[in-house]
Amino acid sequence: MRVIRGLFAASLPPCALTIGNFDGLHCGHAAILAELKSVAATRSLCTAVLTFEPHPREFFAKENAPTRLSSLREKLEYLQAAGIDYVIVQPFNTRFAGLNAHTFRDEILGQRLAARYVLVGDDFRFGAGRSGDFSLLAQSPVFETQHLPTIAHEGLRVSSTAVRAALAEGKLKLATQLLGRPYSISGRVVQGQQIGHRLGFPTANIQLKHNRPPLSGIFVAEVHGLGQPLPAVANLGRRPTLENPDALPVLEVHIFDFDQNIYRRHLRVDFLHKLRDEAKFPDLDSLKAQIALDCNNARAWHAARA
Repeated sequence: MRVIRGLFAASLPPCALTIGNFDGLHCGHAAILAELKSVAATRSLCTAVLTFEPHPREFFAKENAPTRLSSLREKLEYLQAAGIDYVIVQPFNTRFAGLNAHTFRDEILGQRLAARYVLVGDDFRFGAGRSGDFSLLAQSPVFETQHLPTIAHEGLRVSSTAVRAALAEGKLKLATQLLGRPYSISGRVVQGQQIGHRLGFPTANIQLKHNRPPLSGIFVAEVHGLGQPLPAVANLGRRPTLENPDALPVLEVHIFDFDQNIYRRHLRVDFLHKLRDEAKFPDLDSLKAQIALDCNNARAWHAARA
C-alpha cells in the first residue's frame, strides 16, 4: 500500500475511490472497502482511499470534537490489512475546507486523483459548507458514482458514533460486534513511574496518541506484538489514587506471568471486557488489594473464554 501525504502530491493511475474519515474502521467501513475492491477488480482499476487528518470535526469544533477511535497509524494499518492500493492523507485545513464542491468533484476527484468510480456512504457531504451531496457527485462526466445503504446491527446503525457510545458505556461486546473485532489501542511502550512494579504488578505503559480516549476503566485485555497473544488486565484513565483530577489519561497493562524488558516495543492492546470504573482509594495498600482482585477476575474471564 502506498501512502500519499496531501492531494497535491498525488499521481494515481485510474482508480476506484472512496472518501471518508474511516475512524475505527467498523463493519460499515469494511462493507464499503469490500465493495470498492470488488468493483475495482472487475474494471481493472486500482483502489484508493481519500481520508483526512485531523478529523474535520476536530478542525471545526476543536475541544467539542468527538473522541478518536483510532490514530492515523492504526487507520493506515487497517487499510493496509484490507488490501487497499493507495491512501491519500489530506491535511484538513482552511484551504481545503474552503474548496468549492464543483472544484472538489471535477478538479480533485476527476483530474488529480484520476477517479473512474467513486463509492461513498449514504450520508456523504463535501465541499465548502457541506454544500455537495450525492446528487451533485453523481453528475460528474468523468466517473461513475455509487453509494451503499446503511449497515445495521440488530436495528442499530453501524457508525463511529455508535462505537464511541458503546465504548463510553462499557458495552465492549456491542463495540466488538459493530467493529467486527475487539476495540484496541496500539502504541509504543514508554517509561512509567514504576508504581505498579513497587506494588507487585509491573505494567507496560503504552503511549497514547490522543488525550481523549473513547473509554476508561479497568479491563480484561489481550496484548499482541510479543509473539502469541498474551492475557492481561489494563487500566485506562487518570489514576485518581495517584494523580490529580486534571492528569492526562494513561494506559497501563499488566501482562500475566510475563517478565521481560519490552521498552520501546510497539504493542496492540485489545479490550475484551470491562471489569469496573476507575476509583480513588484511601491508600496504596487498598489499591494493591483491588489490583489483586482485578487480576483474579481477569484471569477467571480468560479461563472461561478458553
